[in-house]
Amino acid sequence: MKDPAEGRLSFTEMFDLPVAVDLRTAARALGICSTTAYRLIRKDEFPCPVLRVGGRYRISTNELMRALGIEDGPLYSVDLKLDADGPGAGF
Repeated sequence: MKDPAEGRLSFTEMFDLPVAVDLRTAARALGICSTTAYRLIRKDEFPCPVLRVGGRYRISTNELMRALGIEDGPLYSVDLKLDADGPGAGF
C-alpha cells in the first residue's frame, strides 16, 4: 500500500497553488489519500469547506492553508522590525 504522505506538497509549493484546488491536490497537501478525502467529505468531516462545482469538488487554497495552520500573510526572509534598526536604517 502506498504511503499517503508520499508526494505531499511542500511548504513552498503551497504558496504556488491557485485560488482553489481539486480534491486530489488538497488531499496531497493534507497527507491523506483521495479515498480518505472522499470518505471525509461524505461524512461532512473534511477539515475545511468544500465546494461542489458541477460534478467536481474544489477547495479554497486559503481555507486549506488555514486548516494546515499556515498563515496567509506575507512572508519575509528577514524580520522587518529588526532590519529597520540595523545597518543602513536611515537610508
